[in-house]
Amino acid sequence: MDAPSLLRSEQREIIQAEWGELTWFASAALGNSQDMTVGQCVIKPGMSNPMHRHPNCSEVLHVLKGKIAHRFTEGAEAESSEGDTITIPANLPHCARNIGETDAVLLIAFSSAQRQVKGE
Repeated sequence: MDAPSLLRSEQREIIQAEWGELTWFASAALGNSQDMTVGQCVIKPGMSNPMHRHPNCSEVLHVLKGKIAHRFTEGAEAESSEGDTITIPANLPHCARNIGETDAVLLIAFSSAQRQVKGE
């Protein structure tokens, strides 16, 4: 890709889940990135996304709103709130649980435009 690529809001991909939703803004599948995947994750109060991992890329999550507890398979847990950023290495199983009283909103970015997910 040698030129800027504009994705209109109606072209983004929105995936609804019982725990919340994922909205994708940039990826190879959307046709507007060859280097990374960018999106937004909304997690409902008291809910958690499933434990999963990304074998081909690292993930950066930035909390825009709310409070999250990140859990990792080795039993570690890290809390983050508005303005905090966590980086998760490739292939590390993890999940996020909303421990606040309102929707938690996270900006998410992956180091691959073709993000893989295992275990979701």
